[in-house]
Amino acid sequence: MPNKEKRKYPRLKDENISLKVKSGDIDIITKSLDISASGVYCKVEKEIPILSRIKIILVVPKPKKDGVVSAGTAKIETEGVVVREHPVIIDEKIAHYDVAIFFDNISMKDRKAILEYINQKADK
Repeated sequence: MPNKEKRKYPRLKDENISLKVKSGDIDIITKSLDISASGVYCKVEKEIPILSRIKIILVVPKPKKDGVVSAGTAKIETEGVVVREHPVIIDEKIAHYDVAIFFDNISMKDRKAILEYINQKADK
């Protein structure tokens, strides 16, 4: 039997979503590696321990309406929890950390904006 996707929301590989991650003395601007309506996977320069509570600001392009490209972006501010984190080692040194963040406090409006973006990109 093939493995069925267990995720509630589809995930999109996308390195074009700008985001800001803030936790304690950590304040990082980075880009997504992939995104879903329930979380984001990104790379950061500093280690953020698993289960850390963080604030996130995402800048998501607005979807097209009736085939016309919408100007602007949706700024999404939410909170999340680091659920996965691992160092990426290049030349025997830690180059950066790949971090998975689960959105545990996202509004329905913001979740919908992410879903619309993902669905539009997936239709291409």
